[in-house]
Amino acid sequence: MEKTSGESPTFTFNQKIIIAILALLQFTVILDFMVISPLGDILMKTLDMTTANFGFAVSAYAFSAGISGLLAAGFADKFDRKKLLIFFYTGFIIGTVFCALSTSYMMLLMARIVTGLFGGVIGSVSLAIVTDLFVIHQRGRVMGFIQMAFATSQILGIPVGLYFANNWGWHSAFIMIAVLGVLILIAIITQMQPIVKHLEVQSDKSPFLHLWHTLSNKQYQIGFASIAFLSVGGFMLQPFGSAFLVNNIKISQLELPMVFFFTGLSVLFIMPLVGKLSDKISKFKLFAAGSILSIIMILIYTNLNPIPLWEIVVINMILFMGIMSRMIPATTLNTAIPGLEDRGAYMSISSSLQQIAGGIAAVCAGYIVHQKTKTAPLENYDILGYVIAIITLCSIFFIWRVNQLVKSKDDAKEVNI
Repeated sequence: MEKTSGESPTFTFNQKIIIAILALLQFTVILDFMVISPLGDILMKTLDMTTANFGFAVSAYAFSAGISGLLAAGFADKFDRKKLLIFFYTGFIIGTVFCALSTSYMMLLMARIVTGLFGGVIGSVSLAIVTDLFVIHQRGRVMGFIQMAFATSQILGIPVGLYFANNWGWHSAFIMIAVLGVLILIAIITQMQPIVKHLEVQSDKSPFLHLWHTLSNKQYQIGFASIAFLSVGGFMLQPFGSAFLVNNIKISQLELPMVFFFTGLSVLFIMPLVGKLSDKISKFKLFAAGSILSIIMILIYTNLNPIPLWEIVVINMILFMGIMSRMIPATTLNTAIPGLEDRGAYMSISSSLQQIAGGIAAVCAGYIVHQKTKTAPLENYDILGYVIAIITLCSIFFIWRVNQLVKSKDDAKEVNI
């Protein structure tokens, strides 16, 4: 289905069904990770956790997701992608149920590890499915729709999760995600066709040789580095977002849903626009513009003192418009690097390194940021902002390298034609 023309083909009905399923699936996976942040202040107080403990609770998911992704990478191109998706999504739902049943910090930590072991592979399998079923000139729009799961999780998921937590305890937020996950799993089983085209071009390499072949590819390593750097900033900023808003900006727990609602609304507005733009203009320029906006807003945000609710809402909206406008062009460029026979392994390794880098970032953030008491303002949040800004600048360089690589591959295709 690969195509090199500049057209933007329309989607078939079947493709629209796949996009809807993958978007809903990503919604639950993203929500499961993101809901930890707004619940952070509640969890630290309820389960008697320090900022370092909470950093480990967040990173436990990321580390286990990264490890499972690496272990699964060698096998990712050896099976029907639909079957892989069903297996790992089922495990993810079970892990989420265990999160809901947790009654202590250690139980929650172990539950997050289990959830990460399965959830960490889902994103890479989804990306491989997108790359298999959609040509490069469609992928920007597809990524735009799927990445809208991030915005939807903030507009609907996080406020609803916080509402559940405020009324029925924080456990109920995870039960809500698990129930929704079961419904989506049924849709995957009944609506998605087997995805086996990649099996036709498989070599006889063992899974571990396949993993090593993918890891040792010099071109692929550029893509791996770019995605790892891209994830660090988000993982550093997100975990302590609610604690910063409550304890430093003096936003109440009841006002938090409004902040996340309007932030998600802004992302929901920007994502389709960025998706369309990334199919028409330079993906790298779009990424660079989003990165510069992100740096400016992160430096403003992390140096804030108490301000009115409407001001923090506006700042958050602009901040996340910048952050999310980087994700679509970066992810779309990254999907163009691997060959068909390596896509599953490449996406798995890429997702794993993203999670591991993010886990390290969350742990580091937990040690950079300090809180003297459970209700005291967070200290060193401004230093966290400066660190994220430097890492964001580095990510611009790596995505530029990816862009050059993709250009050279496109030129080679045109020569062969």
